[in-house]
Amino acid sequence: MIVGTPKEIKNHEYRVGLTPESAAEMVAHGHRVLVETGAGLGIGADDAAYIGAGAQIVDSAAEIFARADMVIKVKEPQPGERAQLREGQILYTYLHLAPDPDQTRDLVNSGAVCIAYETVTDARGGLPLLKPMSQVAGRMSIQAGASTLEKARGGRGVLLGGVPGVAPGKVTVIGGGVVGFNAAQMAVGLGADVTILDRSPEVLERLGMFFEARAKTRFSNAANLAECVAEADLVIGAVLVPGAAAPKLVTRAHLGQMKRGAVIVDVAIDQGGCVETSHATTHADPTFVVDDVVHYCVANMPGGVARTSTYALNNVTLPHALRIADMGWKAALSADPHLAAGLNVWNGKVTYRAVAEDLGYDPVAIEIALAA
Repeated sequence: MIVGTPKEIKNHEYRVGLTPESAAEMVAHGHRVLVETGAGLGIGADDAAYIGAGAQIVDSAAEIFARADMVIKVKEPQPGERAQLREGQILYTYLHLAPDPDQTRDLVNSGAVCIAYETVTDARGGLPLLKPMSQVAGRMSIQAGASTLEKARGGRGVLLGGVPGVAPGKVTVIGGGVVGFNAAQMAVGLGADVTILDRSPEVLERLGMFFEARAKTRFSNAANLAECVAEADLVIGAVLVPGAAAPKLVTRAHLGQMKRGAVIVDVAIDQGGCVETSHATTHADPTFVVDDVVHYCVANMPGGVARTSTYALNNVTLPHALRIADMGWKAALSADPHLAAGLNVWNGKVTYRAVAEDLGYDPVAIEIALAA
């Protein structure tokens, strides 16, 4: 199979779909690897590193899309990239379709086979291809929030850890999954006053056992959410409904009860955000203010630490990519129902039910795609 990796073109996105080491694995399996020139510079990998791994450097993304049987990326394809996809071509990347009707329409029209990292599952019900980026984003959310709280950046002027004689900042983490857990770890490590909200008793018990007295846990109902958000200096939106648009838990009314200069980091923005007033921003212009509350809503946070993120991502995406290349997508997905859960769009149809329901498509069962 011919496998291609273009340079990412989303604003300030420095990750790359294949590292040189991953390219070498592909070549060792007998596949041809095409890499757009300069694609790896954001992680410190120049063209020579890919050539040394056995890959071929090509001059443009257009050549990648024209020649590759499978395109491996990191972020969702941008409009110009989507226009180059062709029927039957495999696209393997993050998609986050539920809040993005334009992208979904373009992928449907392309006829491509679109496999989304974020909906591939594992035997424990987890999302193993989303997990490493959720870990990165959770940890980065505290870095970003702490920086944004500085007065010069529009925040309250609060140091999360405080100092002797001055209380630490208050952090509210909405959601106790992978993002929320990693955010809480970082916030606790800085010495902040941390509260984590979740609706699962099992999650709350696990968090309570891990953090003990270092962080508080509360059941996420309307009253507790409103109280914790109002008290917080920093709110982390860490809500995830796999494949579907995030619920809007923090409303415009909540903002009116928050402190002037408080900060919201909406990590759920890839899925539309869990804050009513959120909209996606970029690393170039990461924040905006609504009702005196600073919003940080960068939709590709892990791109800011591209080397760490790319290697963490390739650790989990490469084994599936090799199976798809070795076996073909139908055989690979038929042999692994967890990988099959990643199929979102096929042959002009939406195959992931949550996306179809959110965007008004008639869902087609993955089994139909695999049997066609």
